[in-house]
Amino acid sequence: MIRILVFLAVIFALGLGFAWLADRPGEMLVTFNGYQYQVSLMVAAVAVVAVVAAVMIVWWLVKALWNSPYTISRYFRVRRRDRGYQALSTGMIAAGAGDGALARKKTKEAAKLIRFDQEPLIHLLDAQASLLEGDHEGAREKFETMLDDPEMRLLGLRGLYLEAERLGDRNAARHYAGRAAAVAPQLAWAAESTLEDLTVRGDWDGALKLIDAQKSTRQIERDAANQRRAVLLTAKAQALIASDANAARTAALEANRLRPDFAPAAVVAATLLFRQNDVRKGSKILEAAWKAEPHPEIAELYTHARPGDAVLDRLNRAKKLQELKKNHAESSLAVARAALDAQDFSTARQEAEAAIRMDRREGAYLLLADIEEAETGDQGKVRQSLSKAVRAPRDPAWVADGVVSERWAPVSPVTGRLDAFEWRAPMERLGQLIDSHEDSPEAPVPAIAASAKPAEEKTEVIEQGAVAAETPATEAKTENRTGEAHVTAVTAAAFAAVPDDAEAVEPAQELARLPDDPGVDPDDAADKSTRRFRLF
Repeated sequence: MIRILVFLAVIFALGLGFAWLADRPGEMLVTFNGYQYQVSLMVAAVAVVAVVAAVMIVWWLVKALWNSPYTISRYFRVRRRDRGYQALSTGMIAAGAGDGALARKKTKEAAKLIRFDQEPLIHLLDAQASLLEGDHEGAREKFETMLDDPEMRLLGLRGLYLEAERLGDRNAARHYAGRAAAVAPQLAWAAESTLEDLTVRGDWDGALKLIDAQKSTRQIERDAANQRRAVLLTAKAQALIASDANAARTAALEANRLRPDFAPAAVVAATLLFRQNDVRKGSKILEAAWKAEPHPEIAELYTHARPGDAVLDRLNRAKKLQELKKNHAESSLAVARAALDAQDFSTARQEAEAAIRMDRREGAYLLLADIEEAETGDQGKVRQSLSKAVRAPRDPAWVADGVVSERWAPVSPVTGRLDAFEWRAPMERLGQLIDSHEDSPEAPVPAIAASAKPAEEKTEVIEQGAVAAETPATEAKTENRTGEAHVTAVTAAAFAAVPDDAEAVEPAQELARLPDDPGVDPDDAADKSTRRFRLF
């Protein structure tokens, strides 16, 4: 657009110049080689302009002829490059689609048209084609050659990392990830793998530095970074609690400041404070964590904050926790345990039953069994509570990747993932599905379709082919004295039941036996009585 405006401005200036000369007539006399040439000023100006234009055109033609070999070669070079990039693009698409044959074909075509030093993507396409062909050794060699090129180094490290992961060599994978994270901490795959390596080795300071680098590059959000820092600081405090109490206390307090609701951080911070006789500050930390989410470790540490306290003092501290978080099962269980230690069986039983009503779980029934044994010693009631505990849902625990742990750990023992443990109930046991509503009398009992005949009719045994049609098939479910429902096996008589409108027939004297069926000895069959089987 600018060139057009400049061209129009030049034309406009020439027009004004010629118009100005036309309004001012004059003559020009030129003497050359003994001759005199006299022309008007306008003609002279036109002649000068024409000569200048002719010189410019001649110069352009000479320059074009002089540069014609380079222009022609550049045309073919550009055309060749365009074909090469087209082949490269097609090869990358084929590699992404999993077409190894087409990817290899386009790799060779692109390598002929474009030099490797001009386009690094040819190395990537070559390595991807080798992977699709199953040549993993060749692919690893190509990734290793990328390490010498600063522009391709991260790509080579990524490829070697994936190959090491495929082979299951975690040490090599973490080595390549560490090299990549040192150059570019913003790479998620490198940072995560390096973080797992550092946490597995217990290098908490190195892991904290990596988290800070991720936070500075804005790879992770501020809240996520603070959460990870709290986990790492808690692990560091646990590791230093025996060797360097001051450093452990500093790390634990910072972790608690970042995540006040994180129970492990609150427990380790309060433990260190209690050891230094700072009971007031440690209790405040535990109370804040308890308000956010009650945890049995918090209750245990809070009630035993002062080792010399009497059992009644511990009971009062447990009741204080209950006031902070009312109508919660953990609060009732904490009071029940403290009351059992104080031999206040009435309060212990009341709180244990209240916990069962709020959250039916295994630990509540076990505690109720302990209370029953300590108060009355009635083994029947103790066994009843224990049987209910077996069928009740399990208590919450620290769970990570299918592993249940009694203690919190910063990383998963299976995958090495940071902050993998969660406080929740483990997978329910199979028995919990049976009689899961025995403590809920208001739950409706599923109705069973009534039979057309009375339920008192007895099932008769089929002996030597005799057909007993007295008992319907629906009499398969009975109830025991406790009201629990069981399922009994359906006997052969149920399947041989004859409807009311059936014609009477004479029983067969002997059932025909199949050639491969030896049958049953009649004497042995007569000695056997009818059996009913329970499902459970």
